[in-house]
Amino acid sequence: MGSRERPNVDPMTASNDVTTQWLDIPVRAGSAKSTMRGYLARPAGTGPWPVVLVGFEMFGITEFVRRVAERFAGAGYLAVVPDFYHWQTPDGQHVELAADADGRTRGFELINGLRRELVAADAEAAIDALARRPDSTGDVAFFGMSAGGHISYYAASQVPLAALVALYPGWLTGKGTGLSQQEPILELTPLIAKLGTPVLLLIGGADFLFGPGEAEQIDTRLSADGVRHELIVYPGTPHGFFCDERDTYRPEAAADAWDRTLQMLGEQFRTQNNPVVS
Repeated sequence: MGSRERPNVDPMTASNDVTTQWLDIPVRAGSAKSTMRGYLARPAGTGPWPVVLVGFEMFGITEFVRRVAERFAGAGYLAVVPDFYHWQTPDGQHVELAADADGRTRGFELINGLRRELVAADAEAAIDALARRPDSTGDVAFFGMSAGGHISYYAASQVPLAALVALYPGWLTGKGTGLSQQEPILELTPLIAKLGTPVLLLIGGADFLFGPGEAEQIDTRLSADGVRHELIVYPGTPHGFFCDERDTYRPEAAADAWDRTLQMLGEQFRTQNNPVVS
């Protein structure tokens, strides 16, 4: 664990050569069927490009999260934000909450309404839908923030991924919240190891979601289970440091996290003989 200095700060911008659209992705979980909305951002040209699933913060597919997807597209990836809340909302609508007290209350209701089998079905459906596109290489990584980091850690235990990048992922080590209601999803780490997915975790040292020693506990568990990983802690940095719309935004940590993310994805996709992206 550690951090590094960055004298230069990059704004959260995407290339102008990016197109976006909403997708309707069919999902089947057992006998249940649903349609999941997804926000797609793609680079200019014909591709094919590797795929990045973007896991939203607790507030859903907000304008900020859409810009993150567009930023990935500007870097040469086919990026999609699946609406993992869709089983709890009417078909054809996506969740987009304000980052205020009411939004947090509703966000926690939705997080605690997540079900493992439905999230697994959603991840499989999103991967299948994106992998079958002619502009896709078929290889997929997952980038999740906060609640999306929680979701992505679970998804990485269920589906093969080129890489998992999780920023300040909540509720990994304790029971009672989200996908950890019955059992901490950290206990599923051996499944991530079995699938061979490399993991990058980026956490603020002053993140209220992480109690004393919790980051070390996660790091130790990943090592014990043989997961190739890196865990970075930014000293004195709060939860949500990557979101440039809130007062918890820390531009230097955010820029460093973005650099590390692109480095890892570039290395992993290159390993799979995909086009080199930067």
